[in-house]
Amino acid sequence: MYSKLKPIIALGVVAATALALAGCAPGASSDKTTITIAGPNQWNTDPQSFGPAWEDLVDRFEAAEPNIEVKTVVLPLTEFYQTLSTQLAAGTAPELIFNQVSHKPDQVVALDDYFEQPNPYIEGNEKWITAFNPDYIGGEANVGRNAAQHYEFVPFNLYLSGIYYNKDVFAAAGIDEPPATYGDLITDCKAISAAGFTPLAFDNSYLAQANVVKPITSMLLTKYFDELNYYGPDGKPGTSKQISVKDYSKGVLTGEFTPQNTPEIGEAFTLAKEVVDACATPNWSGVASTGAAFTGAQEFLAGKAAMSFGANFSATSLDDVGWDYGTLPFPTITKQDSPLSTGEGARSGANTGGTSYMIPATTEGDKLDAAVKFLQFASSPVGIQPWLDKTGGIPALADAKPAPGLEGLTTGDWALSPTVPQPALLPKALLGQAIYTGYLTGNKSLDDQLTETLDQWTTSAKEVASDGKWTDDWAQQ
Repeated sequence: MYSKLKPIIALGVVAATALALAGCAPGASSDKTTITIAGPNQWNTDPQSFGPAWEDLVDRFEAAEPNIEVKTVVLPLTEFYQTLSTQLAAGTAPELIFNQVSHKPDQVVALDDYFEQPNPYIEGNEKWITAFNPDYIGGEANVGRNAAQHYEFVPFNLYLSGIYYNKDVFAAAGIDEPPATYGDLITDCKAISAAGFTPLAFDNSYLAQANVVKPITSMLLTKYFDELNYYGPDGKPGTSKQISVKDYSKGVLTGEFTPQNTPEIGEAFTLAKEVVDACATPNWSGVASTGAAFTGAQEFLAGKAAMSFGANFSATSLDDVGWDYGTLPFPTITKQDSPLSTGEGARSGANTGGTSYMIPATTEGDKLDAAVKFLQFASSPVGIQPWLDKTGGIPALADAKPAPGLEGLTTGDWALSPTVPQPALLPKALLGQAIYTGYLTGNKSLDDQLTETLDQWTTSAKEVASDGKWTDDWAQQ
C-alpha cells in the first residue's frame, strides 16, 4: 500500500516475526545500506503500515540519504512487547526498535557520545542533545537517562493522554459542561447511561486501566513529596522536582513506603473501581483492544460512547466521525470525593512515553551509522515537523511545534508533570499487562490487590537496582 515504506506484514507469533526480520535484507540494492524499524502501530489498525505520515518521513529521509534504504515491521499492539523483548535478548532484533520493551542497558547502544556531536540535519547545531527540550531529555536534570545513567532512545514525539468526549452524546444526556470533579464524573456517567449510551468506552488493555488508576494515585500521593524525595536527578543523594523510580525503590525495599502503610494506595484502587463500575463499558474485560488510538475504540468511534481515553496523537482518528468532540483532563478528586484528597488538580504532563526508538547493541558498522542518521533526521525540526502535524504530535524538540487541536490536554494543571507520579514499579515480566483486572471486576479483594502490588513493587525495585548497578546499602537487600 505504501511502497516507500516497504512494509512487512506483522505476524502473530514471535518465531514467525523473527523469520520476517531475518528475511528483510535480501532484495535490497547491493549498493545501499538497509535498516529496519520495528514497533507497534499507534495510529491505526492497518497490520501493514503505520500510515502516510510515516511514508512521508521515510521518503524524505531516503531522499536526503540515497544510499540508505528503510523498511518497517508493523507489530500488533498486543504483541510488540514480547516480540521485541525476545529478539533483543536473542540478539536478532532489527536496527531500530520501539523503546518500551524489556531490556538491560547493555543490550542497546548508549547514545551519549553521539548526543555530544552535532546533528547534521540541524543547521548550526553543535551538540545533538541541545536540540531537545531539556524538560524531557537532556538539560541539567539529565532526564531521559536509563538506570545506568545513559541516554538510549530518541523521542519522535511526547505522550500526553487524557479524555476525549463526544459533545453530541453529552448534549443528549443533558450535560452542559464536562465533569470538573470526580463526583461530577460519577454523576454524569449515570446520566449518560440513562440516555442510552456507554459513559466510558473501555477494554481489557493495560492502557485503559492505567488511565484510571494513574491520575487518581498521583493526586492522592502529592502529600508525600518531601518524605520520598531522597535523590537528585543524577541518582545521587539530594532532591529533585519529581519523585523518581530510585526514590520509590528505596522506600519499598526499606519498608518505608508500601501499599499497606500508605492508605492512599488502597483509596486510589477503591476510587478507580468506582469509576469502572459506574462508567465503563459493560463486560469490558471481554473487550479486546483493537490497537487503535482509543480505549474501546470501536464503540467510541461509532458514537455509542460518550468518552474514551486517548493520547494526543489519537485526534487524527476522529477526522471522519460525524460528531463534534472535545478533550478534558481526568477530573479532580475533592475532599467531598475522598477524605484523603489533597484538593490539587489532576496532573499528567507530557513525557517521552510516546513514539521513541533505540538501537540494539548488536547493530554495527554501516547499519549502525544509518540507524543513527535516521534518529538524527527524526529529531530535527525539518525532519519531524511534517510528521508531527500529520500525527497530532507534541514535539520533544525545542524548535518544533505541537499539532493544533489539543488545547484541552495541553493547558491547565493537566499539562504539568505530577510531582509524585504513580509508582512506576512493575516487573519486566508484567509490563504491558492488565494487572488490575481481578480487582476491577470484583474477583479479587482489596487486601489481595494490595498484597499483589507490594510483591510487584518489590520485584521491580530489585530489578532496576540490579540493572542500574546501584551500590546503596538498601539496594543490596
